[in-house]
Amino acid sequence: MPAAADLAHPAADRIELVDVLAALGHPVRLEIVRKLASGAEAFCGEVVPDLPRSSVTHHLRTLRESGVICQRPQGRKLYLALRRDDLELRFPGLLELVLACRSRPLDSECDEQPL
Repeated sequence: MPAAADLAHPAADRIELVDVLAALGHPVRLEIVRKLASGAEAFCGEVVPDLPRSSVTHHLRTLRESGVICQRPQGRKLYLALRRDDLELRFPGLLELVLACRSRPLDSECDEQPL
């Protein structure tokens, strides 16, 4: 379990679009974000229960360092939350667009209005 000091989160004004898109471009990380989209903080084991610990650590670090999620240790548990407000301030509409689109073939449209 990482120490609290090891959990660096970028300031909202330092979140970069290229980093967010790279983080959201992996299916596992996108699924983590979808599970956190309700807005409720979730225990790490609830969000990614079936992956090896090393993979979980990598995916969560990528999401955290890109500014997509925040992590909060409490005792032996690690809690996750989506940085929805920060992402909306930096990139209005991006998160909603990403969450509205499902993994589909390239010729299909998102659940919402087409671009």
